[in-house]
Amino acid sequence: MLKTYLFLFGAIICEVCGTMLLPVSQNFTKLTPTIFLAIFYLLAFYLLTFAVDKIPIAIVYGTWSGLGIFTIAILGYIFFKQSLSWQAIIGMFLIIIGVTLVNIYSGKTI
Repeated sequence: MLKTYLFLFGAIICEVCGTMLLPVSQNFTKLTPTIFLAIFYLLAFYLLTFAVDKIPIAIVYGTWSGLGIFTIAILGYIFFKQSLSWQAIIGMFLIIIGVTLVNIYSGKTI
């Protein structure tokens, strides 16, 4: 199961890298960032296929999107000087709490 989560986190990292290259590609007019962007997205989806093989797709997608949003927000602040309101910051922490709870209790059913 650890290997499966490593695939999931690898997919998240690749998706985040691809997303961070979107503004750098300048609407796909810069060739090098555009090529790396495409490679990262393809690799993210490839790694995601290994995760959905063992983990329910709802859990995989919730984790992938939630952690991706959180990471992009932090990196956008660091690299692109984008700001977030305090409400958005609280929302980001709620996403992390939600992703954690979903993954902890995903194997338990009512």
